[in-house]
Amino acid sequence: MTNPRPYHVVLYGASGFTGQQTAQYFADRVDREQVRWAIAGRNRQKLERVKQTLAIPVDILVADSQDQEGLDAIAEQTQVILNTAGPFALYGDGIVDACVRKQTHYVDITGETPWVKSLIQRYHAKAAAEGTRIIPFCGFDSVPSDLGTYLLVRYMQQELGVSCRQVKAYFQASGGLNGGTLASVTHLIKSGQSSQMADLFLLNPEDTTQRLSQHCQDPQWPQYDSDLGAWIAPFFMGPVNTRVVRRSSALYDQWQDSYGSNFVYQEYVKAEGPWASLVAVGITLGTGLLGLALSQSWVWSVLQSRFPRPGEGPSAQVMDEGWFRCELLGVAEDGRIVHGLIQNQGDPGNRSTVKFLCESALCLALQAEQLPGQHRGGVLTPATGLGDVLAHRLQQAGTIIQLSSHNIEN
Repeated sequence: MTNPRPYHVVLYGASGFTGQQTAQYFADRVDREQVRWAIAGRNRQKLERVKQTLAIPVDILVADSQDQEGLDAIAEQTQVILNTAGPFALYGDGIVDACVRKQTHYVDITGETPWVKSLIQRYHAKAAAEGTRIIPFCGFDSVPSDLGTYLLVRYMQQELGVSCRQVKAYFQASGGLNGGTLASVTHLIKSGQSSQMADLFLLNPEDTTQRLSQHCQDPQWPQYDSDLGAWIAPFFMGPVNTRVVRRSSALYDQWQDSYGSNFVYQEYVKAEGPWASLVAVGITLGTGLLGLALSQSWVWSVLQSRFPRPGEGPSAQVMDEGWFRCELLGVAEDGRIVHGLIQNQGDPGNRSTVKFLCESALCLALQAEQLPGQHRGGVLTPATGLGDVLAHRLQQAGTIIQLSSHNIEN
């Protein structure tokens, strides 16, 4: 960004459930003398109400997601757009298009891999040529998976002097759902795009070799993991997160900074307690039944009436008491094992997601010169676009990140 712009970051979708949390995060944590930021969306009255709750002076920018001229005007005023207005396949195209043409960096919290595939096809080459970073998946999907894998692999290479053969991630979590997430799931189902999510390498560059695909199959059954010493089950977000990690690995291969030859990544839910094996079976059956139910439109219509609507979400207490824990286990090419951990207090889909997203935007706004591949651009991932800078910011914001029992130091 050679020309100074009025804002470092614009929070688009700030009147939605997650958007209001991002605005509050900035109001509570960001020094206004250091970071110039504004809130944006399609409804000025709703944005004015958000401004009142923040109790600080903040500029308001208005543009509907279909108003390309208005979105262009927003994009050319800021270094970064932080977008929480989903479903992104419905409302995100114009914003990304504006960011690419105006050379404005972009972050969001989508888990809609088919939509991101379309962004790669349309915008990756231009953004890469001009150094514009378009970085989806900056929430709970898929920062712990993607950033955690990156950190573990680099630790293994730098501290042990060996490349990585495999990483497995094991999740435990507690929290609630918000209506925006459910709206994105609904759109995926109704649009028929969900069938694309079965592609194990959906987000990989087209010219990369899809090696060892038989070892990348999505887990289907509960099992006892002897490396972890625990029962595990398929993780329902695995079909999103694994594709993101594989894109990171493939991009680093292209940049001659490989994770390792024939690198494999998988992830699971970890079950604990005296009945862990039965818990793992229950999780597997529940995930399978949910997937079957969601494939039937009438079942989903019934379920929707029992879930939060767009703009709604869990109570502050539920969000504050939520948590997640992601254990990572990496196997080096010589057989040695490295353990990692990413853990955060707060509902994964709300509190943690908001922290990850806001800190991702601040990486781009404040520390662009320190990011991996200084002039790198394209439709990237948290690992390829933000890397260690995001890890350090998250630690400073209270996220626990450990590798082989040692904290990552700044």
